[in-house]
Amino acid sequence: MMKSKLLLAGVSAALLAPSAWATNGYLALGYGAVSVGQGGTCVAISDSAMCAASNPATLSGVGNRWEVGLDLFMPDRGFKANNDAQTPPYPSITPGKYESENNIFFIPNFAYSRKLDETTTVGVIVGGQGGMNVEYDSAVFRNFNNPGGVASSPTSMDLAQLFVGLDYAKRINDQHTLAVMPVFALQYLEAKGLQPFQPWSNHPDKVTNNGKDWSVGGGVRLGWLWDVNKELKIGASYQTKLWMTRFEDYEGLLAEDGAFDVPPMLELGFSYRFHPQWRFAFNYQWIGYNQVDSVHNAADLVFPLPPQPVLGTDNGLGFGWDNVNVFKFGLIWDYQPDLTFRAGYSYATDTFEDTQALFNILAPAVVKSHFTLGVGKKVSPESEVNLALMYAPENKVHGTNPNTGPQTGYLYMDQWQVGLSWTSKF
Repeated sequence: MMKSKLLLAGVSAALLAPSAWATNGYLALGYGAVSVGQGGTCVAISDSAMCAASNPATLSGVGNRWEVGLDLFMPDRGFKANNDAQTPPYPSITPGKYESENNIFFIPNFAYSRKLDETTTVGVIVGGQGGMNVEYDSAVFRNFNNPGGVASSPTSMDLAQLFVGLDYAKRINDQHTLAVMPVFALQYLEAKGLQPFQPWSNHPDKVTNNGKDWSVGGGVRLGWLWDVNKELKIGASYQTKLWMTRFEDYEGLLAEDGAFDVPPMLELGFSYRFHPQWRFAFNYQWIGYNQVDSVHNAADLVFPLPPQPVLGTDNGLGFGWDNVNVFKFGLIWDYQPDLTFRAGYSYATDTFEDTQALFNILAPAVVKSHFTLGVGKKVSPESEVNLALMYAPENKVHGTNPNTGPQTGYLYMDQWQVGLSWTSKF
């Protein structure tokens, strides 16, 4: 009964928590303190049940346990509009630096693993798939009011994507493990302050200030783990697109009448124990943002006069995001049987080009590098605690947009994250 209550509490906490991920695009670097502490390199490592979020086959090596964790995520993001606009004939953003509110977020995660027999392991993995959050305490688009409505304050977008994975991992021989994990997802979206763009929508009343709208859906993540020998492990996983129901209250804002699926992902990696106490890990991750039109469609479409729909249509305005390639490196030092130190680095390619900057003030996902540290301590034969620290230094993307003429500016973001997790074996 106690285990059931813990499982229910972990799932509930993760689903109810707000999310503000905006790391590799809007997807998380890693899941859980172990993964984050080593730069998100978890595809070929079975040190944590939360690693199954990256590769469900790794669950076969963690045994019977539950894990609960909490991340304190602290992003600093915003944009600057330069004083070089040409008005008229172009609308512009009032010059100045705009910093987003809401810089502290708590994001829980939870994992449960149980061996059914010597070759079969099942589990439940819960966490934040990703998200983005900005809130500017001003009417950013107030100069766009003709022929649209009057822009309200604040100007904001809040998106959270949360997942529950039901993992089934099967060790088919001494070296190979295969796994399948159906993934169920829940997401919400809320946008404010976009009234001036309503005349260019196919659903003008479904563009902005409609409260929080919810969407559900799912897909499948497949995993493979190859124990080549005692020193080398190779892993791979693929998550299909998570097909989500439409955001009906924002079908006039997002392409394809409010469609917002979660993009597919591919991860490949290895871990190598080059010394009895030292391991090196590498992961490559591909994120297919081009499979989601509301994210991939161009953000530099010209708003025609007289107004014609360029919002909410199949080819309508998006964020102009490209596919992202992420390269992750991790180093694990098993200093003592009960004490482990971790470090990592991650580098991601550009999410979007500088010409796509205008609407990306609502999603300034511009960080590229992540530096991480972690430590794990066994406090008893059955329990351990893990701590992780992540820093993503500030990156800027300078850009323009044809709708604002020669006006220039830049988007910026940096991030800090502290993660703590507790593991109990049974």
